[in-house]
Amino acid sequence: MEVGYTLSSEEHGSAALVAQARRAEEAGMAFASISDHFHPWIERQGESPFVWTVLGAVSQATERLRLMTGVTCPTMRMHPAIVAQAAATAAALLPGRFALGVGSGELLNEHVVGERWPAVAERQERLEEAVGVIRRLWDGGTVSHRGRHFRVDRARLYSLPPQPPPLLVAVAGPRSVELAGRCADGIVGTSPIADSVRRFRDAAGEAAPAYGQLHVCWAEDEAAARRTATEWWPNAALRGTAFLELPLPAHFEAALETVREEDVAAAVVCGPDPERHESAIREFLDAGYDHVYLHQVGPDQEGFFRFWECELRPRLA
Repeated sequence: MEVGYTLSSEEHGSAALVAQARRAEEAGMAFASISDHFHPWIERQGESPFVWTVLGAVSQATERLRLMTGVTCPTMRMHPAIVAQAAATAAALLPGRFALGVGSGELLNEHVVGERWPAVAERQERLEEAVGVIRRLWDGGTVSHRGRHFRVDRARLYSLPPQPPPLLVAVAGPRSVELAGRCADGIVGTSPIADSVRRFRDAAGEAAPAYGQLHVCWAEDEAAARRTATEWWPNAALRGTAFLELPLPAHFEAALETVREEDVAAAVVCGPDPERHESAIREFLDAGYDHVYLHQVGPDQEGFFRFWECELRPRLA
């Protein structure tokens, strides 16, 4: 199992994210995932830098840390041909250190271009077609495509890495797992659901990686951690698919008005007890995930890194 770190683009500006990536490498984390958002979930988070610019800066600030987008929607806000070019450049800057994570998107980020927001079945259909376009462009040569959702006219990527990067697909239910089994090199999930991992590997092979994200909030005492998590990441308490359908941070704030601190604490591992953090990580391991990346909620990233180095990493070793 490898443990990684979340570069939370919703909570931190571009310079802070670069510094955090450098610190994660120094702390011995194997990889980092960076979120790709146009808006934060709520106003309090307050950031949303352009992921591809940040990745370029991180490539020059680190030497070993692997990076992945967690995750990019290549179907609306950005055309798949442009995502293919951006990811190829990132992979060239990060040789052997970059993976493209993709998903079908949230209205929060994708409505900004003024297009119709499709139903979930169509969004997944668009994602699968987009992945095909991206892979064809990564293969080199000139690509023309006239599909159900996308057009590509004589496009060729001239700047390519020696090998295409791995392509990971976000999964949240049976249909997305089936889609990933058809077209992905690995999966990204936010819940330790063993059946999803098993069904994906039945299709993609036992060696296919599975990346799981775990939200945590370290603080010197549990009460402080719970307050921080509730202030900065109350969206963790949203259930179902509502988070996919809300267009603005203000709508998330309205939906979260009745969320209690205990609801957030049930979704975010809060406090300084390394045993609780270790147990949550091992839930992903027991479900078949071989990569887990930790999202430290709130401003105190350095406190979390010290906790990781001194207490959590030795237990996991």
